[in-house]
Amino acid sequence: MGRLIEFTDVTLRDGQQSLLATRVKTDDLLPALQKLDDAGFWSLEVWGGATFDVCLRYLKEDPWERLRKFKEAAKNTKLEMLLRGQNVVGYRHYADDVVEEFVKRSADNGIDVFRIFDALNDVRNMEVAISTAKECGKIVKGVLSYAISPVHTVEYYVNIAKQLRDLGVDIISIKDQAGILSPKMAYDLISALKSEIKLPVHIHSQSTAAMAEMTLLKSVEAGADIIDTDVSTWSWLTAHPPNETMVYVLKEFGYQTKIDLDIVIEVAEYLKEVRKKYAKYDTVDKWPDTQVLIHQIPGGMMSNFINQLKENNALDKLDEVKKEVAKVREDLGYPPLVTPTSQIVGTQALLNVLQGERYKVVTKETKDYVKGLYGRPPAPIKPDIIKKILGDETPIQIRPADLLEPEIEKMEKKAYEAGARSPEDVLSYILFPQVTQEFFKYREALEKGEALPPEVEEIKSEEICKAPIEFNITLHGEQYHIKIAGVGNPIEGRKPYFIRIDGELEEVLVQPVREIEIGQDSVSLPEATTSTGKRKVMGLGDVSSPMPGKVTSIKVSLGDKVKKGDVLLTVEAMKMENEIHSPIEGTVSEILVKVGDNVNPDECLMVVSPE
Repeated sequence: MGRLIEFTDVTLRDGQQSLLATRVKTDDLLPALQKLDDAGFWSLEVWGGATFDVCLRYLKEDPWERLRKFKEAAKNTKLEMLLRGQNVVGYRHYADDVVEEFVKRSADNGIDVFRIFDALNDVRNMEVAISTAKECGKIVKGVLSYAISPVHTVEYYVNIAKQLRDLGVDIISIKDQAGILSPKMAYDLISALKSEIKLPVHIHSQSTAAMAEMTLLKSVEAGADIIDTDVSTWSWLTAHPPNETMVYVLKEFGYQTKIDLDIVIEVAEYLKEVRKKYAKYDTVDKWPDTQVLIHQIPGGMMSNFINQLKENNALDKLDEVKKEVAKVREDLGYPPLVTPTSQIVGTQALLNVLQGERYKVVTKETKDYVKGLYGRPPAPIKPDIIKKILGDETPIQIRPADLLEPEIEKMEKKAYEAGARSPEDVLSYILFPQVTQEFFKYREALEKGEALPPEVEEIKSEEICKAPIEFNITLHGEQYHIKIAGVGNPIEGRKPYFIRIDGELEEVLVQPVREIEIGQDSVSLPEATTSTGKRKVMGLGDVSSPMPGKVTSIKVSLGDKVKKGDVLLTVEAMKMENEIHSPIEGTVSEILVKVGDNVNPDECLMVVSPE
């Protein structure tokens, strides 16, 4: 009999994240999980990655409650999560106490296997998560984040794997998030790992470039012990190879598997119908993206680019942005494009193109990256880039988390005041303060009967949207393209509507129809005024955002004296916080936004009056 090959199913985490924007609700995942639990998988990856953020931000679900429900449903199979090392499931480094507590709570709530990675392959950023998971008696996969560059050689990865082995990981895991690991490189790398590291090897490869099935086969031939697959109806494209196909192929070559294909096929039929339910998120191109072998941009990152360029009426610049990603990545020492470095590189490349000048506007995260606050890059950052971004500052050389003060004790009181009810809630609040606070408010309103469940609200919105939302009008001989972009909450009896006029977003406050008399007739007219908080940037001291986003903090008050370059507020875009700086020296005379507001590049957010 041939060697046994184990399978991890990633359908319910990375599969839906890759194909359906992570928007599938827990109740739609549970029936599939219950069936897959009996199908013979080594583990089921069901948590971590983007699922934590999306549960809170969009689905209005408690991610911890999702995990507990999953654990209750899975009686036979280990549950696995993807953990971003010192970034946990967020987009910045958190203090060691947060990492330790998160791992412990994840273990207590149902995680059996921790797949731990760092975007830069800086093992220092994985130490605390690995040691804590091992203390909890859990299985740890130490991850090699795969990328293509002059420095990402077999020898480079074997050296990282040795460091992970010395930290006590149980399995070496290769993470090919962009689908760019070739069959030959996979064979060479796994052969070297099996020869020199002497640990089981796990391989995870996306199907983006249509190589993954070949890559998995050559990985198994080289000695890989565990491979990742999806159920067929949620597989391929930017997801992963189909389980049914890989089981068939491996059995033909004489390998053993434990997979019950009858169960997998039954789940595939169920998930085929679920996928139809989420069709509006199912927007991935229905063909392979072979260009990913050049630009190395993961599918989720590409969809972000397209949305941001649409918002800026600059979709024609997509090819330019792809090329700029490669340039920025080289400038910054060839980081693999995986969260959070994919967002850092991607957002900076987008800004470079939209601003028409490289590094004219630099995000806070890019500056922190160059400072060394995300870790040690695979290759040195170009000296001229360091100078341009940091000026006279010197990058740090120590482990970034050594600079962070413990966070839990000082944030705990704020979390409970915001609506937290448990230690898990406190962790959610620390990871995503604003998003979690909004979730707490929604949860309380739902329990009081003052809010609708998200699925009911969605149906209601879709019914409203059956009316035309995009049309052309002619006024005084001029034609305008009008699109209804959305509606906000009522303000003092008026309802705000967001309307695009020839592509430019305007906010209009509309109050109920009133009657006016003209002669003997009575005519109904709507009364509308443009919000002063959305006026366009015009003056020298007007402050704006370089791209569409949400205000996450305001650093100044009315009357404050500021210098040119001082940080006035931060705006979140593409999961990154962009610091907005004062354009001149002067006094803050107007603040036209508040935390939580959505803003666009042509809108004035603040006014700084010159001295």
